[in-house]
Amino acid sequence: MTDPSPKAPHGLSRNAANYGDREFAFYLRRSFAASMGYSRAMLEKPVVGIADTASDYNNCHRNVPEMIEAVKRGVLAAGSLPLAFPTVSLCEPSLTPTSMHYRNLMALDTEAMLSAQPMDAAVLIGGCDKTVPAQLMAAASADIPCMMLVTGPMLAQRFEGERLAACTDCRRYWARYRAGDVSAERIGEIEGKLATSAGTCGVMGTASTMACIAAALGFMPLMAASAPAVHADRLRFAEEAGELAVRLITHPVKPSQLITEKSVENALRVLLALGGSTNALIHLTAIAGRAGVKIDLKRLDALSEETPVLVDLKPTGEGYMEDFHAAGGMVALLRELKDLLHLDCIDITGATLGEQIDAGTSFVDRTYIRARAEPVSPVGGLVSLFGSLAPEGAILKRSAATPALFETEARCIVFDGLADLAARIDDDTLDVTPEDILILKNAGPLTPAGMPEAGYLPIPKKLARAGVKDMVRMSDCRMSGTAFGTIVLHITPEAAAGGPLALVETGDRVRLSVSERRLDLLVEESELAQRRAKWAPPAAPKRGWDKLVHEQVLQATEGVDLAFLRPEGV
Repeated sequence: MTDPSPKAPHGLSRNAANYGDREFAFYLRRSFAASMGYSRAMLEKPVVGIADTASDYNNCHRNVPEMIEAVKRGVLAAGSLPLAFPTVSLCEPSLTPTSMHYRNLMALDTEAMLSAQPMDAAVLIGGCDKTVPAQLMAAASADIPCMMLVTGPMLAQRFEGERLAACTDCRRYWARYRAGDVSAERIGEIEGKLATSAGTCGVMGTASTMACIAAALGFMPLMAASAPAVHADRLRFAEEAGELAVRLITHPVKPSQLITEKSVENALRVLLALGGSTNALIHLTAIAGRAGVKIDLKRLDALSEETPVLVDLKPTGEGYMEDFHAAGGMVALLRELKDLLHLDCIDITGATLGEQIDAGTSFVDRTYIRARAEPVSPVGGLVSLFGSLAPEGAILKRSAATPALFETEARCIVFDGLADLAARIDDDTLDVTPEDILILKNAGPLTPAGMPEAGYLPIPKKLARAGVKDMVRMSDCRMSGTAFGTIVLHITPEAAAGGPLALVETGDRVRLSVSERRLDLLVEESELAQRRAKWAPPAAPKRGWDKLVHEQVLQATEGVDLAFLRPEGV
């Protein structure tokens, strides 16, 4: 690649405010910038923007201020001017109805700031579940040279003979509390031991999965995906990010060069081999869609049959992200998958994936990253399902499910939204058995619920107390990447869009067949026609972001993006 023309606008000479007098706009900009104490020489340097997602509401991003300072060191050492700017910050536990409802808002905000402000390249700092997808969606749309820097996972806490980290252990203990195995006093004690350091969830949840996918797509060095938030390596990676961003100014590699059909397929392989989050499929679909690349669920299924689960971490295994990092991280994993990957895909430095793998450490700890000959599972963690209940598809994380439930035909118990679920799930008079299928509808992206992580329906208390650990559960919403169980998600079209799920009633029979990749509602078409005639769509929101989402949001199979933000024809 050649250096840009020396006459090309750079740094603060980019993106002038429009006063009808271009030179005045730059004169005004420089004078205001000078008020912050910058010298004229510094103001003439190329600029690296740094997306600052720190927030007092976002525990996952507690280390962002320190990381920004490390990025600035790298930028300054490489001869450019670092300028941090704030964007929307999303933290799953801190937002109502759910952080997913605001992922596209953050993407829109970040895209606007990348496009409107004067910068030659950018470092995007994210971590908590929806921030990394939002930033990569923004990068794809703005298509300016960007690199990703994640906050990193928290450390697991040693407590009374076991290790704990959010949030798989949160769910495990909460399930035991609901079953009566853990006292109120004990659950309160555990509450303070689950998240004891800065960083994202310490398991292979959505945040960690997306960090690995970002690295697989080429947006950061491979080992930067997994270094713990509190490790000195995290700050060294931040400093390196600053240097690499400066390199992007003279040797530009744009997101459109990184997000290709081949790199997206590599990312899907990684998702499957990690036993990664179901949410990551929605996010990767949205990111790819911004670059004009479509993800086909049937292609995903074919890849899943060829790609083994090799990473033994919670929620599907035993380890934590700190173990994955120490075991060799993404370099070791990709080396095991090498013959399945498109090795000619490039990263932000222009190096090919094959070159990155060969340049990485050869060490691997087989406790956490298995050899192909001895996988955690010989097939991938996700499967797609189609049928009369999910004409456009649904997803099951088989690596976190109970194989004995893979072939189930049973009566269903239907909950019509989150309020109905909360009101009845623990009622001892609820007519439910362990063999039944629990179904939640009207919780998809078109609803006020905003497609929350409610697909992990709790086991009814009376069954939990009797020792029931898992049941088949289905919905048009999502589940946390830290969750586990035989759970069918993202049923498309969703109920609020008038899909077949809208017509399901308690007492209907539903058939799940993982072997046949089928999900079927066993109700006569004449009966469904009568129900369809009585169905009416939910009322639309009247204003603000909620109204815009309702008018523009796409279904799960299209990444739950907003239609007007995607390229034409995608």
